[in-house]
Amino acid sequence: MTTTTTERRVRATAAAALSALLLATGCAGGGASDTPDGTLNVGQISDSVAFFPLYVAEERGYFADEGVELGERPRMGTGAKLAAALQSGSIDLGAGVLTDALNLYGNDDSAELAASLIEKYYVDIVVGADFDGPGADAPLEERIAALEGKKIGITGPGSGTEALVGYTFQQNGMDPATDAELVNLGADPPAALGALESGQVDALSFFQPVPQQAEATGVGTTYISPSRGDIPGFEDTAHGVVFTTADVREDKPDEVAAFQRAIERANTDIREGTEVEELLASYMEGIDVQARADLLPIMQEETAADVGFSEDSVETALEFHSQTGLVEDPPGYTDIVPEDLRTQ
Repeated sequence: MTTTTTERRVRATAAAALSALLLATGCAGGGASDTPDGTLNVGQISDSVAFFPLYVAEERGYFADEGVELGERPRMGTGAKLAAALQSGSIDLGAGVLTDALNLYGNDDSAELAASLIEKYYVDIVVGADFDGPGADAPLEERIAALEGKKIGITGPGSGTEALVGYTFQQNGMDPATDAELVNLGADPPAALGALESGQVDALSFFQPVPQQAEATGVGTTYISPSRGDIPGFEDTAHGVVFTTADVREDKPDEVAAFQRAIERANTDIREGTEVEELLASYMEGIDVQARADLLPIMQEETAADVGFSEDSVETALEFHSQTGLVEDPPGYTDIVPEDLRTQ
């Protein structure tokens, strides 16, 4: 397959960000845990859709029930910072996206997955209310073609939001570097929605709940959604994950196992809708009530049934990362998924 300009840029940006941070923090190999027995320091990128299971487990006391205490709970802001903290030993587990775990593996092959949180790609392409193109129910090829020449807002270069645009355009033999204008908006949802509403951009490639917020407020329409099944072959893919290193699993096997049991309970609660509406409201209190109501059934579908990883979902994700340039040479399924987490 021909490497596109966008693919090369995504690959170089992602690799450079992590390498620079690891060098700056002096991290060369997996850091062993320095937390007390019975405790895990768990970092995460942000309070996004992917990490709602951690919030549910904390609020319902599942970690304590299962025999582990959570210590430091930093929000790192980026996957590169999350990986660097894991490498330095300041955290034991990192909650991010699969890209973060794969990039860490490229620098430290002791990196491994520890729990599945979300098994669908929770980034959507949203078009503005005045978008001149076929409707959201039109064939995928027509919708992709309608994005040609448009300004598309993304969080930034080397991101999963940029990668989705590249992957989507590839379905039609297009390259967003030449067939569209990508606009870096940062990761602030209100700013992104403002850019769409004002016409600064014609479309957004953004993580949930931005699409639901756009629809609830009349700013835009979800146009292409992997989690909705819009892209054939990309319906189910490992995305939101918790990852660690072999050293941590060896040092704290009981604590990691307890963490996994707590997450599995939280995942079950979300999937079954066990009185999670109020928890979601407190977790995402800044978004529109209707957007939250629309988001919940989507999250129920996206949340992993258990903490394990099926080969199909991981292989789909690895192909996506390779094809879009998010990761240049991703590891195989058995390299990154420990044996006890391999499922059918």
